[in-house]
Amino acid sequence: MTDAFQAGDKVQWNSPQGTVHGTVKKKLTAHATIKGHEVAASPDNPEYLVVSDKTGAEAAHKAAALKKT
Repeated sequence: MTDAFQAGDKVQWNSPQGTVHGTVKKKLTAHATIKGHEVAASPDNPEYLVVSDKTGAEAAHKAAALKKT
C-alpha cells in the first residue's frame, strides 16, 4: 500500500459529535501514546496523527477512517 496521507493533507473523519475536519500532522509507524491512549501503530499498520481545525485537539486514526477533503 502506498502512503495514503502525508503531513499537511486536509482530511475529515467521523466522531460521536459528527464530522470533524482537520490536518494530518504526521504518520505514526511505532507505538505511541496520544492523550493517554495507546496507539499500536507499526510500519505495516500505520496510523495518522491528525489535528482538529476547530479545537486543535490531536488524535490518531487509521487510514480507513480518514477521507481527503
